[in-house]
Amino acid sequence: MKIVTIIGNRPQFIKTALVSKEIRKHDKEILVQTGQHYDENLSDVFFNELNIPEPEINLGITETNQGQQTGHMIQGIEDILMKERPDCMIVYGDTNSTLAGSIAGSKLHIPIVHIEAGLRSFNKKMPEEINRILTDHVSTLLFCPNNKAIQNLNNEGIFEGVLNCGDVMEEVFEFVYKNIPKKQTDPYAYMTMHRAENTDDSIILEKRIKQVGEIDLDVIWPIHPRTKKQLIKFNIIIPSNIKLIEPQGYYNNIELIKNSKMVITDSGGLQKEAYWAGKPCFTLRNETEWLNTVAIGWNTIISPGDNLCKIIKKFPIPKKIYIRKSNISESKLIVGKIRDLIQ
Repeated sequence: MKIVTIIGNRPQFIKTALVSKEIRKHDKEILVQTGQHYDENLSDVFFNELNIPEPEINLGITETNQGQQTGHMIQGIEDILMKERPDCMIVYGDTNSTLAGSIAGSKLHIPIVHIEAGLRSFNKKMPEEINRILTDHVSTLLFCPNNKAIQNLNNEGIFEGVLNCGDVMEEVFEFVYKNIPKKQTDPYAYMTMHRAENTDDSIILEKRIKQVGEIDLDVIWPIHPRTKKQLIKFNIIIPSNIKLIEPQGYYNNIELIKNSKMVITDSGGLQKEAYWAGKPCFTLRNETEWLNTVAIGWNTIISPGDNLCKIIKKFPIPKKIYIRKSNISESKLIVGKIRDLIQ
């Protein structure tokens, strides 16, 4: 069995760590890194720490314009697929890399395997939402992280090839988290923010910075290169309680979550990691695709006009804590189902 896997950003690097390892026990995988996250601390460090195989192909596509980036990815991936003629192609999540792979593969009639399918924020102004919907509708196998995702697909008329495989990112997190020591530190909030909805508009970005600057807690913020560029462009001053650090590798990221008092983020992956670590999460968005974390009380949506400081002070710690429900390896389950499809 020959599989082409498309990856491009941090959460996809994490998800592919165990899946790629499982594939390569018996089959051939061609790992394609699109270049979507080109910063060394957003890319190379993850490969080294998680022992991810070196990508056989790096397209090196780093344009920031959505159309240019996606178009060049489609062209590059199509060339690879025409040369390799794989039995199927794996895409993860909801990035431009995901969409580009799905378009290229579906037009060549190569079965698409979408891992983390069925998620919906129900906001089509988000590029990620468009990527999710289009990818799901051309995929042959759709591996969902929860039953809500399955319901979303069913509501859109997608029933065939839909499976609840759990969250492969959870499997990686669990493995790393238990080996990281708890440290005694001064209380701090751990923050990330990079999405276009928060960083492209100077007024919104300034509101977000002001929100975080008003909380009664130090904030550690490993700043994304794109966000750093926007802060300089808009000449936004960082409040004294926010400490900027360089982007972190996966192990350092999990350590910072584990030793924090809370998480403030607009990242989908970090919302889940906060819940798994038992940390309250305050999500700097108007909605989230991870509705289960909100429903159980560990995640709170923060709009630009909200008083974050007041919300944090009134936040009740939920009684329901995270317990890993399954001893089944998500990566083994996924690869087993892919082999069944090909056979």
